[in-house]
Parts: sequence; structure tokens; C-alpha cells
Amino acid sequence: MIGLDKNMEKIRSSEITPEHVYLSRRRLLRFGLLGAASLGLTACGGQIGEMLTGTAKEADLASDMFSPDKRDELGDPANSFRVISNYNNYYEFTLDKEAVARLAANFKAEPWKVTVDGLVRNPRTYDLDDLRRKFDQEERIYRLRCVEGWSMVIPWLGFPLAKLLREVEPTSEARYVRFVSLYDPDQYPNQRGLTFYPWPYTEGLRIDEAMHDLTLLVTGLYGKPLPNSNGAPLRLAVPWKYGFKSIKAIVKIELVAEQPKTLWNTMAPHEYGFYSNVNPNRPHPRWSQATERRIGEPGRRPTLMFNGYAEQVASLYAGMDLMANY
Repeated sequence: MIGLDKNMEKIRSSEITPEHVYLSRRRLLRFGLLGAASLGLTACGGQIGEMLTGTAKEADLASDMFSPDKRDELGDPANSFRVISNYNNYYEFTLDKEAVARLAANFKAEPWKVTVDGLVRNPRTYDLDDLRRKFDQEERIYRLRCVEGWSMVIPWLGFPLAKLLREVEPTSEARYVRFVSLYDPDQYPNQRGLTFYPWPYTEGLRIDEAMHDLTLLVTGLYGKPLPNSNGAPLRLAVPWKYGFKSIKAIVKIELVAEQPKTLWNTMAPHEYGFYSNVNPNRPHPRWSQATERRIGEPGRRPTLMFNGYAEQVASLYAGMDLMANY
């Protein structure tokens, strides 16, 4: 049976959920704005949750949880389309991982434009068709490691961000890349309801991180257009960093000289550093990062340094104190 290991069963949801999210939920509950059904934010419920807690039939697990015909370079099978599109964090919609797909079903992902400007010689505005036509789309099977301690293997479709940046030609003053997500309270209920979040969602990378070949602008999943629940129509995938760095629904990419503010680092800088590289040796202030729960597997597995991409990216951080610069 697929089930949570004993150590995970002992962890309260407040210890898995980022503290500011947990406290925000308590604040909402105090005002009667959340129902009892939402109490299990990181506890697994519903269809995917039944798989994780072992109530599903074993015969259904392989097809429901994994697609063995697609594997990462370490040999691990990709999670199924169903799992990937129905279990994720997207706080603009909800704090409940398994409610995202339902609430995002009518999200308007097209037409869509993304502006690339700032310290560049050739600022551009692209629509989605421009990006699909101009840049060859390729499949990259990446591991995704959430800061909360769970992981997936995902077959993304997209193209290296470096190709886009080379086209706009960053100037010599550009040292960072700032990403901005859509701000649309009519489509995102929590942008109207959770006003203490510094919406819109923003993220950032150092320019050499952004130019690295592994950094992917994602347009699809399993060879299909990106589902709304996974950040349609355009998101980032930075596989050696915790998943919250891979911003969804991107509308602006800006080249800047100074380190940009990011949503989670602004809200809780002691818990969510600017770099947020996957580092099993640096615990989160409230839980260990030494192991992870691969969705669909029993028990836990060791977390790999840089999420297993150390050979490709460790040189980016030569000489840095990875315990201090997190």
C-alpha cells in the first residue's frame, strides 16, 4: 500500500505548512472565512490524498500515480498527468493543494502576452504563439522538490530561458532577472481575499542562473498545453531550487541591476532565502530538509544536493557559503 511514513504521520500540518500560511489560515478561521473542509492544508485528502494514505486499490496505483514510460536521468518514473495537475500549490486560487484544479478550471490563459524589458537592448512583448513558434519546444523531465518536503518527477515542455534572454540582449548592467505573475483578482480569488500577501507573485534569479541551460520557460506538460492548475500558459522551471522559485502565469520578465524582492522572501526572509537552492544540509527553521516524500511512494527518500543537479549547477555557487546564502 502507498502510505505516509510514521515520521510524517506524527508531524502536524502546522509544522509542514509555511508558518505565515498557517497563521494566515488561523486568522481566517477566527473570522469564519474558512470552512472545516479546508483544515487539512498539507494533510492529504480527496482523490490524490487517498492514494497517499493507502486507501486506494494497489492495482490502480501504477497508472494513477506514475507513468513508467517517462523517466528522469536517475531512472525514476514521472508522476502521472493526473497527479501533477491535481496536487500543487497555487495560493492565488486556494491554500488547498487538491482544490486548485477545480478552482482554476475556467482561468483564461489565452490570449496571453509577456513583456521582456528593463536593462536590455531590444525590449519585446511576445504573445504565446510567438514563443511557441520562435523557440523550439522540447521535453525536459525534471524533478520538482517542494520546500514543504514533497517531490514529483514532471515531464515539462518548453525552451531554455537563455534563448529568450539572448534575443533581448541584456546590457552589462543587468545582474538579475525579475519575474512577475499575473495580477487579476477577478480570476484569482485570493488576490482579493488574502490582501496581506504582497501580490502579484514575484520571483528572481541571478542572471547566470537564468542563463543556465537547465532553466526552462514552460509552455506544456506531457506534450499538452500547460494546465491552468500548473501555471498556464507560461511558468518557470528551475529544477535545482525549491519549487516556489518556479513562478507561474508569467506576464513580465525584467532585467535589473539590484537583487529583486520576491514574494516569499519578503513575507518570511528567515525561512525563504533569495537563492532557495535545494540543500539537505540546511534545515528549514521548522523542519528538516534531509529527506522528502515522493508523491506516490511509500516512506521517504534522501534529498539530493541541488535536487540531484549538482554536477550541472554547483559551479554557479563556487566560494559561496551555502548555509548562509540560502
